[in-house]
Amino acid sequence: MIVRPKASFFDILFAVRGSIAGRVAWRCLFITVLACVVVFTGDFHLEPMSHLGTAPFGLIGIAISIFMSFRNSAAYDRWWEGRKQWGELLVQVRSLIRELSDLDTEAKRRIFMPLIAFANALSARLRDEDELAAARPWDATASAGPNVTDAILRQVGAELIELNKSGALSDWRYSSAAIRMNGLSNVQAACERIKATPLPFAYTLLIHRTVYLFCVLLPFALAPQLGWGTPVIVAFISYTFFGLDAIGDDLAEPFAPADNSLPVKALVRVVEREILSSLDVSPLPDELQPVGYVLS
Repeated sequence: MIVRPKASFFDILFAVRGSIAGRVAWRCLFITVLACVVVFTGDFHLEPMSHLGTAPFGLIGIAISIFMSFRNSAAYDRWWEGRKQWGELLVQVRSLIRELSDLDTEAKRRIFMPLIAFANALSARLRDEDELAAARPWDATASAGPNVTDAILRQVGAELIELNKSGALSDWRYSSAAIRMNGLSNVQAACERIKATPLPFAYTLLIHRTVYLFCVLLPFALAPQLGWGTPVIVAFISYTFFGLDAIGDDLAEPFAPADNSLPVKALVRVVEREILSSLDVSPLPDELQPVGYVLS
């Protein structure tokens, strides 16, 4: 996720780090060079579309803008839903810490350290990394399997059952803790649903193709009227369309390691700090900070 202080006028004009410009630069450069070639050679005079003027392209541009707006809104809904689920994970962990605060230190460690493993394993699962390797440093005994993250929750659930049987955890507190565990399971299922159900490919493909075709054909329509002003206008329009397209791709995959995706690693670190603080561990690991204005 891109994290920047309030942008100054200079930042708005010239900032590169933390912006989408670097990712679309080559595409915009290609379209701009194409516009220069069209103006220089004068080939646009031979193109039938030059006689149509800019009106059809204006209508097409408006239609593309509307479709991209719909797509980016749907992508942002996915991004925001993912952020809410990780917020819910933190709520459930904090609630467990509060409700089980009077257990002895060893019992709390057997419950809470695997929960750190759960957060790390879930992060790895959502980013197609090694769940077991992510969980192993945090006292999780889950073995390799198709769903290491859920196995860690089962481990914690079994520990809660043992504490209830031994009398260390009363029935009503066990019931409350079980509700929290169900909440964590719901968070995992919701995140998996978001990851496993992308935006319809045909819709995304249509937007991509239309944007590319529009930007490639636009110089032929503008050159007869604007001449050497065409590359400037085309560069600006292509930057806008390609940039919106790239941002939509990032938002549609909220857990991917992309600049505009969720800072999953930073959210995991928040969970680690909360749990380690409840276990009186010090010093706590530092909060993750943006690198080049990007928080991972």
